[in-house]
Amino acid sequence: MFEKIVALKKSGIKIHLHYFKYGDRGNNDELKKYCESICSYERKTGTKGLHPQLPYIVSSRTHQELIVNLQKNDFPILVEGIHCTGILESFEGKKRKILVRLHNDESAYYKKLSESEKRLLQKIFFWKESNLLNRYQSHLPQDCLYACISGADMDIFKEKYHLSNIDFLPAFVAWHEIKSLEGVGNFCLYHGNLSVPENEKAASWLLDKVFTKIKLPLVIAGKNPSKRLSKMAHLCQHTCLVANPTEKEMNDLVQKAHINVLPSFNTTGVKLKLIHALFEGRHCVVNDAAVKGSELEPACHISNSSDNIASVILQLYHQPFTEEEIHLRRRILHDTYNNAKNAEKIIAWLY
Repeated sequence: MFEKIVALKKSGIKIHLHYFKYGDRGNNDELKKYCESICSYERKTGTKGLHPQLPYIVSSRTHQELIVNLQKNDFPILVEGIHCTGILESFEGKKRKILVRLHNDESAYYKKLSESEKRLLQKIFFWKESNLLNRYQSHLPQDCLYACISGADMDIFKEKYHLSNIDFLPAFVAWHEIKSLEGVGNFCLYHGNLSVPENEKAASWLLDKVFTKIKLPLVIAGKNPSKRLSKMAHLCQHTCLVANPTEKEMNDLVQKAHINVLPSFNTTGVKLKLIHALFEGRHCVVNDAAVKGSELEPACHISNSSDNIASVILQLYHQPFTEEEIHLRRRILHDTYNNAKNAEKIIAWLY
């Protein structure tokens, strides 16, 4: 979202930012360089944010002061995610230009979280949230514009949720140049936010089902891993875990790895960690779910079963990464993930 703000500012758009703050996250000095005004709001967390008919991610962000502030002018509104669509009801029939950026099919995402979650109360919460989101997304207003982050998501929102005023808008990314290194690295890498159940499930699956078959070095890296995952990663001499790496450390790991192994058990949205690996890493091994609707398939090695993924990794491990593959990535990524071009898309829709 920060990259989107920067790109819109460079295109001449004046931005009035409204956001929900979480505790003390420092000052807004960097954002002030790009925004005309900044308003923050407290999210209603815990039981205060619950609503019997609305998803928690929506009801906890439906804020009357935000609605009042938005009604003070008639500027176009860019809504980030289903999370902030609680305001839409207040603008129905008022001919206000509103674009909703859909980050993924949240109902499907929360269903997968429920399936991956081990803790019973969290599992029930995710399951209930998925059902509420399914109902909520089925009644989104038709007079708004909607922008999906992947082609697969666009098909879902057209067919399942019957939204007709919808288009594809790629993710705005922090990576602008292909920095992949030629040659050979010396380990495999899985990275992600390891506090997310789906990512822990993927990392555990690699440790249990793939790297027990092949004795090649695997590094798991990411935010807030569980004790269980940390223990699993250190059971074998050829696998390890790096907890809470800095941004620089993570970039170094992505660049130095020979193979970024990034399977997913969720087909919704787009995997930013995969885009990161394609901009800065060498070989990428994924499954179908990781790339569905992303247009990134030609830049990846795709396999689905644990046996096949293990086989692909073995084949690639001593295969140098070449200039030809860098050229392919440049062609695919620079065309689709072009922040300036995608900012112009938003402007064309809203003005």
